[in-house]
Amino acid sequence: MADKSPLSHEMTEKIPPRDRLLAAAAELFYRHGIKSVGVDAIAEAAATNKMTLYRHFASKDELVSEYLRTAAREADCCWARLEQAHPGDALAQLRTFIRDMADHATGTRGCPLVNAAVELPDKDHPARRVIEEHKIAWRVRLVALCQAAGLAEAELLADELNLMLEGARVTSQSVGPDGLRARVVRISEALIASHSQI
Repeated sequence: MADKSPLSHEMTEKIPPRDRLLAAAAELFYRHGIKSVGVDAIAEAAATNKMTLYRHFASKDELVSEYLRTAAREADCCWARLEQAHPGDALAQLRTFIRDMADHATGTRGCPLVNAAVELPDKDHPARRVIEEHKIAWRVRLVALCQAAGLAEAELLADELNLMLEGARVTSQSVGPDGLRARVVRISEALIASHSQI
């Protein structure tokens, strides 16, 4: 299963080994799953060796945790993009968030943090805390966005939207994405309308 490094020799000289290891791990974990990818495959894909991997990460669990922290930071960039695209318009931000999440849910292998949560059921695994903190923080941000949009029962709406979006990710992977994006947007709009204050 080891994917050969797509990096040229010149590129491996320019990119620090730790960054190469994280990039290789992210690609392999996302494509094949965390448990099915060994450190040998990651080292090979990063054009390095296991000794270098363990110099930067004390264990595979630590590498997995850092992979998920990186994925969480990348996902968190969406909030700034929403504010930039629709300054001061929380409802437009919420609708854009839903469309973006619908695109992501139906066009990829899903959320790397959710995928990891399924693969790592042990609550003591160090990556579990990363996953839980990120998902809790996202809920807080979504509640705040619903409140700023002036929607009634913002916490309930945030939970409804979040559960629907997480379900869409699973549905996309289990039965396919055909027509799913449009349904996600339509359901979300109905949920928003049901929480609109009169």
